[in-house]
Amino acid sequence: MATERHFDFLILGSGIAGLFYAMKVAPHGSVGIVTKKHRAESNTNYAQGGIAAVTSKEDSVEMHLKDTLQAGAGLCNEAVVRTIVEEGPERVGELMQMGMEFSEREVPGADGEREFDLGKEGGHSKRRILHAKDATGRAIEAALLNAINAHDSVEWFEDHFAIDLITTEKLGVEGENRCVGVYVLNQLNGEVETFSAKTVLLATGGCGKVYLYTTNPDIATGDGVAMAYRAGVPVANMEFIQFHPTCLYHSKAKTFLVTEAVRGEGGIIKGIDGEAFMDRYHKLASLAPRDVVARAIDAEMKKTGSDSVHLDITDKPAKFIADRFPNIHQTCLKFGIDITREPIPIVPAAHYQCGGVLTDTSGRTDLAGLRAVGEVACTGLHGANRLASNSLLEAVVCAHQAAMEVVEKIGDHPDVEIPPWQTGNAHDADELVVVSHNWDELRRTMWDYVGIVRTTKRLQRAKTRIALLREEIQQYYWDFTVTSDLLELRNIATVADLIVSCALQRPESRGLHYTLDYPERNEEWAQKNTIVRREK
Repeated sequence: MATERHFDFLILGSGIAGLFYAMKVAPHGSVGIVTKKHRAESNTNYAQGGIAAVTSKEDSVEMHLKDTLQAGAGLCNEAVVRTIVEEGPERVGELMQMGMEFSEREVPGADGEREFDLGKEGGHSKRRILHAKDATGRAIEAALLNAINAHDSVEWFEDHFAIDLITTEKLGVEGENRCVGVYVLNQLNGEVETFSAKTVLLATGGCGKVYLYTTNPDIATGDGVAMAYRAGVPVANMEFIQFHPTCLYHSKAKTFLVTEAVRGEGGIIKGIDGEAFMDRYHKLASLAPRDVVARAIDAEMKKTGSDSVHLDITDKPAKFIADRFPNIHQTCLKFGIDITREPIPIVPAAHYQCGGVLTDTSGRTDLAGLRAVGEVACTGLHGANRLASNSLLEAVVCAHQAAMEVVEKIGDHPDVEIPPWQTGNAHDADELVVVSHNWDELRRTMWDYVGIVRTTKRLQRAKTRIALLREEIQQYYWDFTVTSDLLELRNIATVADLIVSCALQRPESRGLHYTLDYPERNEEWAQKNTIVRREK
């Protein structure tokens, strides 16, 4: 008999958004956390830079607001930005109460008094990045996981892959359509289990693996966006994929991110000839917003034919570099690069999804019973380009608001009988090479045609190729029993199509979406979202 599980609160994903939400709802009912790998494997765990929040007397909410709006290139929702920036410091305080320790320094001339060692990153006018050396995400993840262990109401399901959302519409139940659960693949035994819940939270992160080169871990395959889209939930602004400009370039390094904080502390981007070039592209030079830096590096590489450029922080004392960036220092040493003596070879790589499932700041989607928080969601905070270190801030603020709302309404949700997963005539796949080939072809198509610089012709070519791949993948999905590899392939194909569809809708260049056919901003498209919704 198929396994059935029921929870008051079901969470898909175990990054900062899902865990912070879990901490808030745990005292109010049963909580299930579904994660397709180990509980600590998430984009949060790889976040080096930190969390942006106003904690200094030299800073202000208005300054943080202004920096965010400027980075967002005219597409941010100002009311949303204000809400998140204003509420941020209080949520950071809660993180600290849960055990998070941010790096501190002695106040100069204050006889041992200490203060936050605030970092500065591209696009920020003040030092406001709270960090734990250069491994902030890992420290936050550890603190939250440790805090959650104190709650008996929380049950973990590692190596469990969410396949699809279950809605009353799909079940043929009359009345308002709502999400009532999820079908989940238990990767340990191959069984598809039914998880029902009064409320479901998508906290599945982003989609970096849609691209050939990414700073994201292997789990970032856009699962939440794909599931929401298949359930008929609107998805917005997927054309805005942030490419991190400084990813370590080395044949044996698997897309290792070099945090923006290196530039914040004085690192200079230079060509392979050793000459700085960013001042030709932006007044902030190496501290320009990420979209500008990524395009500049892309242009320089194409101009010179080089495979990479350099990030040079050797002007700083070696002790400072090793102490401030121990993770980067040690990792580069493993590849024979001493960053205290020589520049770091870097290339841009897909990093962050600024669009996503359309929500408000409490994670509410237009499907009752379903919320989305974190990178999977599009709240209006990031606009056309995310300001560095605003992502962790958005995650905790929106997770808090989502939790406060669902706790108040948890008793209102009706129970619905859900049938078990139907495998039909599906059988085990005999040629897994098909999955591997399609995976590689999709990611290379996205990198070549839907990358940092685009054209309408490239986008149309990508759409044609992706449509054929999706058709092939869908046939494979119905003919064979599901595996995690097949499910991820199905999801990245869906998300790739959404990115291209959104990009073709926007006849301008704005923020992270840069097209040679429309190189200027079109003010008619300021404050306009590109929205895609599955036709019924």
